[in-house]
This record gives sequence, C-alpha cells and structure tokens, in this order.
Amino acid sequence: MSGRLGRSPEVCFLLGLPRSGTTLLAHLLQLHPDIEAPPEPWLMLALEAFGKVDRRHPAGCSLIETATSEFLGRIDRKIASRAFADAAYNQYLAEAGKRIIIDKTPRYWTVLDFVEAVYPEAPHILLMRNPYAIAASLKSTWGIPLRAESSRPVSVSSLAELMLRLPDSIISSLADLVLGLPRLAAQRTRRQTHLVRYELLVAHPDEEIQRLLAGLGCDPGGVASASMERADYLQSSSFGDRKILERNAIDESSVKSWQSQLSVEEMQTVTDLVGAELLLDLGYEQELLHAQKAGVLDRGPEVTELYRRMFRTWWDLRSAKARELSGSSHAGGPVDTSWSISENRDVAIEMLRGEVARLEQILSVS
Repeated sequence: MSGRLGRSPEVCFLLGLPRSGTTLLAHLLQLHPDIEAPPEPWLMLALEAFGKVDRRHPAGCSLIETATSEFLGRIDRKIASRAFADAAYNQYLAEAGKRIIIDKTPRYWTVLDFVEAVYPEAPHILLMRNPYAIAASLKSTWGIPLRAESSRPVSVSSLAELMLRLPDSIISSLADLVLGLPRLAAQRTRRQTHLVRYELLVAHPDEEIQRLLAGLGCDPGGVASASMERADYLQSSSFGDRKILERNAIDESSVKSWQSQLSVEEMQTVTDLVGAELLLDLGYEQELLHAQKAGVLDRGPEVTELYRRMFRTWWDLRSAKARELSGSSHAGGPVDTSWSISENRDVAIEMLRGEVARLEQILSVS
C-alpha cells in the first residue's frame, strides 16, 4: 500500500439511475485486470453530508453541524474532501492490486456538483436506459407502485397524499425518474463523459466494453469477452443488483419486457413523470410511440414540470434545505436538520397544495 501513498488515485464515476443496469456494467468492466469496481461506495454522498448527523446523537445534532460548519468554513472543504477520498480510494486500490477504481453509486445524481468540484478531472461513464424499462424494473424488483390505488394512477392529485403516506424509500425511487433522469441527461455534454446505452450494452457487450476500456486508457484486450463469470463478490455486499448472480449470460430479454409488465395507466404515469420531450431527447422515440399506440397521451411539458416541482418540494422538505422552508417555526433557535415530512404533515400538504391544484386543472381538461 505504501507505493500508492501521496499519489492521486485514478477514479472514474459510473453514473446511472437505480435499476438502469449499473451493476451489470460495473461488473463487466471489473473483469479487466486494471479495474476495481466495488458494489456501491456511496463515499461522495457521505462526504457531501459531512457534519450532518442523526438527531438522536447524544452530543446534539444541531451543535455538531454548527461546530463543523464553523470550522470547515475557514478552510477549502473541497481540498479536505479530496484528501479523504484520495486516501480511501488509494487504500482500496492497494488492497485489490488494481490501478483504476470505478465508483458506481446510482444516487450520485443528487450531488453531481459536489462530485465535479472534488474530482473535476475524473472521467464519467453515463449509463442511460429506457425510462419505461426502469419503471418496470422498479415495480417488479422493489414493488414500487406506479399507481396510487388499484383503480387510480399516480398521475392524479393523490400523488401529494401518496408522497406523505408512503415510506421515503419508495418516493425516492420515483424521484430518481422525475428529478434524477433530467440531471443525468444534462451530463451527456460534459467533457470526459462516456455515454453508454443499456440497450446497446446488452446487444453488443464486447464492443461496448472494449470501447469504454479504450476510453479509460486500458488495454481492450485485457478482457477476452464480456461475461457473467466471477460475480461472487456481490454476495458479501449489501448493495448491487443480485439478479446478475442468477445469470449465465448477457441477454436482451429485459429490453422489451416492460411492454408486458406495465399497464396503459402505468405507462401514462411514466410518460407524465418523465415527459415526452425528454424521452425523445434521449432517443426513445419508438418506445414513446409504442406507449401512445397503447393509449398513452402526451399531456405536455407543463404537466411534467409541475410534477418536478412537487418532487423538488418533497425533496427539500426531507433534506437539510428544510431549514430555509421552516425557519420561521423555530423562532431563531437551532434548527434540527433531520426535520421530516412525517413530523410536519400540515406544512408539507400546504406547500404541495398549489402545485396539486394546478395539476388537477390541467389533467381535467386534457
């Protein structure tokens, strides 16, 4: 390990939404002798949230945040974060005997600015997948509902109540599509970003992996062929898609399975939440056409933007940004950054009501 101390590690960030195939892509890249791809480090998320602790911490979460904010306010936090991350990545690489580490963490879309500030020179691999297929996988794998009730799609005013009633983990999965997808899509024009389409990856895995390896400065010949072998390391991790442990080969069956897994109402939900405009921009014109032939309507960008505003409101309410939204209720005292929607239900409903009313009006005339 001493041979790596003081050297900046070669870090690559693999970006993509949950259920978009990031575990598969990371595994195929890790078959190369120079590359190490841990299941999901979440390291940059932890560093970005440094100083924010559980409200039950006996030392006092508000005191800890205030103290660390004052201390770190006198230094360049990016430098400190980079030093810690470099040390962690370097040690991991040394233990593995590898040269490049690929940090595959789907929720990095929430801290893209922080990742860019700490590692501006790092290459990114951006994996995009048909949003209908992602939604179908969320439904079949994690049971994420795409309808509020058996007879009503999520794309109605009940979404506000749904946001407050369901666990954060479920709404977070929908927020990945609503908020995360457009943020990741905007990364396509970033320098040193290698775009990969899931559909091409499973159709031509050898060609896609060799292209990416060359882009990372690795010998493409280091991987004889993209295969599902040597994935046992995932069994000891709490993260990563376990389904690849059951696969013997890469196949394209998952590309069109959404067409039978999603009802027309569920396809309408996905279309409303993602937006026809973004679907077309990402190259999924045929998928949108299939949904429209089944009866799905394009309700326009205003509907999608209203959903995004609702999810942004919900996200702010459940994050540290809630300090700004609820500061008046704390009378100038220390703010508990773990303030949650469940404890401030009336405030949350009031903040969502305006968007819901406008959304109801639009949907009633569409």
